[in-house]
Amino acid sequence: MHPSKKWHGETLGKAAVEALKRNGFDAVYVEDSATACQTVLSMIPSGATIGFGGSLTLEETGLLSRLREGDYQLINPPWVELSMSREQRLPLRRQAMVADVFLSSTNALTLDGRLVNTDATGNRLAPMMFGPKRTILVAGVNKITRSLDEALDRVSSVAAPPNAKRLNCDTPCVTTGLCGDCRSKDRICNVTVILHRKTRGVDLSVVVVGEELGL
Repeated sequence: MHPSKKWHGETLGKAAVEALKRNGFDAVYVEDSATACQTVLSMIPSGATIGFGGSLTLEETGLLSRLREGDYQLINPPWVELSMSREQRLPLRRQAMVADVFLSSTNALTLDGRLVNTDATGNRLAPMMFGPKRTILVAGVNKITRSLDEALDRVSSVAAPPNAKRLNCDTPCVTTGLCGDCRSKDRICNVTVILHRKTRGVDLSVVVVGEELGL
């Protein structure tokens, strides 16, 4: 990464972290994926049950590989869910909502410290509000937006089409690359949650990484 680009990401990342802290979230900025992995692992006790929300970021940081090798009880890791039907996944996803730790990313993070996320089922969103003892979100600096309007636009224009493609969904955006009038049963934008401040129901930590990660 060019030094000027790295500087810009670090500057925005640290500003977002301070805003998150003002809004009651536990937040930290780290320079790279390796440090992000170490930071997240330090938050998870040995033997903990861990639930997952779909996240390309967790894969790209290498965190999934580290967890797979560790002393943890993984409830619904991505490599297990991929081999299951939607009906088979639901019981595991319900278990994941009361795990010791829930791991995922965020679709967008505003510079005033709000988290914006859209989901198909809601299993990724619910643990950000209530359920697990602790939820940890890992986000690259590419997820940072200047405003709530930009965050919502990022979800529909930047994150949703490639995520729908990645998940082999039969939606208009997989053909056009653009968000449109989607009434497909495969639609992944069914519910949107904006966390203006940390809820009372879960300890939520955000690890902002000085790299471009996820979608």
